[in-house]
Amino acid sequence: MNNKLLFGFILLNVTAAFSQSNSYWQQKADYKMDVSMDVETYQYKGKQKLVYTNNSNDTLRRVYYHLYNNAFQPGSEMDVRAQTIADPDARFTSKGKNAEGKETREFRIANLKPNEIGYLKISNFKQDGVAANTKEVSTILEVDLAKPILPGQSTTFTLDFDGQVPLQIRRSGRNNKEGVELSMAQWYPKIAEFDFEGWHADPYIAREFHGVWGNFDVNITIDKNYILGGSGVLKNNNEIGYGYQDEGVKIKRDSKIKTLTWHFVAQNVHDFTWAADKNYIHDSMKVPYGATIHFLYKNNPKIIDNWKKLQPKTVRLMQLYNNLVGKYPYDQYSVIQGGDGGMEYAMCTLILGEGTLDGMVNGTIAHEMAHSWFQHILASNESKHPWMDEGFSTYIEYIAVNETADKKVDNPFESLYSTYYKLVESGKEQPLSTHGDRFDFNRSYSIASYYKGALFLSQLEYIIGKENTRKTLRRFFDEFKFKHPTPNDIKRTAERVSGANLDWYLTDWTETLNTIDYGIKNVESATDGVQRTGVTLERIGRTPMPIDVYVEYTDGTKESFYIPLRMMSFEKENPTPEIKRTVLADWAWAQPTYFFEIPKAKSAIKKITIDPSGLMADVKRSNNVFEIK
Repeated sequence: MNNKLLFGFILLNVTAAFSQSNSYWQQKADYKMDVSMDVETYQYKGKQKLVYTNNSNDTLRRVYYHLYNNAFQPGSEMDVRAQTIADPDARFTSKGKNAEGKETREFRIANLKPNEIGYLKISNFKQDGVAANTKEVSTILEVDLAKPILPGQSTTFTLDFDGQVPLQIRRSGRNNKEGVELSMAQWYPKIAEFDFEGWHADPYIAREFHGVWGNFDVNITIDKNYILGGSGVLKNNNEIGYGYQDEGVKIKRDSKIKTLTWHFVAQNVHDFTWAADKNYIHDSMKVPYGATIHFLYKNNPKIIDNWKKLQPKTVRLMQLYNNLVGKYPYDQYSVIQGGDGGMEYAMCTLILGEGTLDGMVNGTIAHEMAHSWFQHILASNESKHPWMDEGFSTYIEYIAVNETADKKVDNPFESLYSTYYKLVESGKEQPLSTHGDRFDFNRSYSIASYYKGALFLSQLEYIIGKENTRKTLRRFFDEFKFKHPTPNDIKRTAERVSGANLDWYLTDWTETLNTIDYGIKNVESATDGVQRTGVTLERIGRTPMPIDVYVEYTDGTKESFYIPLRMMSFEKENPTPEIKRTVLADWAWAQPTYFFEIPKAKSAIKKITIDPSGLMADVKRSNNVFEIK
């Protein structure tokens, strides 16, 4: 082989290896926005410059933007969905009376007046200075580009936008029930995600979001009496006096200046949210070796004490999540009173602020802060796979709440299992692979996404062991932070950590309605006089599982037996090393029953239990126990 040919061969192989290891790509969107808010009319005007980088192998001739505010108009898909779903979200409805004085249920979006609706109108759209054709289709803006965007190429979009903040109904809006004036979520024209699956230009009907990673540079001009908080780091706090007691700043605020411009910068995020109110109190607290957490809440004497007390507890939660998953990478995080309950956003959350201290910390904040890891750092597609962000956030939420409780429990997920079982019994369950907007019942969506999604990980503790599951979380964070992981990515991470084959688990648990049901079919004494007992187990449900069997003897001793699942090609560590464990032959899924022997007489056995940990989601646990009384 001559030198030129050898060099070419080496270059070809190096290039192939490089391209194979760098096959992942994602788009990039850098926003610069200047917006001016009229607090009298709740209308705002803005200019947006977006530098969009096409890192795909596709040539793009069209792009899409989300216009979320347009959902808050009579006749929108969100309005119609609220009126037609079997169990409408209470936030979309209000009580009224008909002509006869009988109580009726009215739908809030349908009754919005022109000055109460939300809207977002786009004008003067240009690509690199050249006008492009746009078409507004409800909550989506379709743009036919002036010129194609080639692979690896960047282009600059500019546009003007006019918006109106709707009455607060769902997430964003004005004048919520606690009196917060502006909760500005989903308020700007946001470019849709394009990935290996194509465009994700989902209309805003009810559910969650998907966004492009990038940087935000945002100037918000508003009445000088308002205090703001949200995504990003405030860059001009000296100019506006935010968090400062300097007399010169006070004089500037009391001067004839009517408005102030707040300058926020958020780097490497996929959304930008803010809230504003004239009567916010602002506190902050530093996480040891970590971020500063800001707290903005109404100057209401009834809630101030709770808001002061929740601050160190919130710091503790962030410390727990840092240790459990990975370090929060931003300089700040904000907990803001606003919104309609609790909703996660980039570097912040909006929550209701008048609840009990325990409910706010161990309920809302614990969950919404958890989303900073599972959605705003590990940004799965919330619309297609809501169980990944909601479920994984719920999983670490329950761990953190248990860790901070006065009395810890062995299985902090027990209530999640029982709620999932009730969903199965109801016959209203739909697969986790169902798009978030396609569930027939809101309750089915919630239990599936939050509870069954969390069980994916808690049950993984049963399948591959607690330590391997925690290692999986940390490796998942390290490898997929600031990316858009898919269900296959968490499965493959767990496989790499443990060495187990888990494709069956991802398929059965997330793509089907198959259930887990194992039972103790028979326990019998040996017939040849030898001191041993035969046990026959049966698989009733379709979903396979490895099986832990625990035996308690009449003399108080215990023993465990582990039956590996053949298709896993894996043997987990003994979860109870203080108890002797015997590893039996594996169980092939196609075999409906499994027989093994206990080397003691039946009379010596007090109790036999399949999975006493309760981490396997067996829908009929009554047949998991054989007990001699």
